[in-house]
Amino acid sequence: MPDKDPNIKPKEIEDISILESREHEIILYNDDVNTFDHVIECLVKICEHTYIQAEQCAYIVHYSGKCVVKTGLLEELVPKCKALLEAGLSAEVV
Repeated sequence: MPDKDPNIKPKEIEDISILESREHEIILYNDDVNTFDHVIECLVKICEHTYIQAEQCAYIVHYSGKCVVKTGLLEELVPKCKALLEAGLSAEVV
């Protein structure tokens, strides 16, 4: 029987694979610069929201200060977040 590494436990390996495959989020933050129309337009164009989804997110951002506007894999979200930032919005990927 081959020797097993006593320092690596199956649970730890499982936890690592969960972290590597977890979805990330783009969080959009409120600002005093952008109009509702601009935010909605950006969410429709960049995040592929419907108009209703984008409008709801804009109101959530306005009243709560932030809103998760997109979830997915990191490599999909980073370009979208960059586009939101280039459009003058405040956002980050977490």
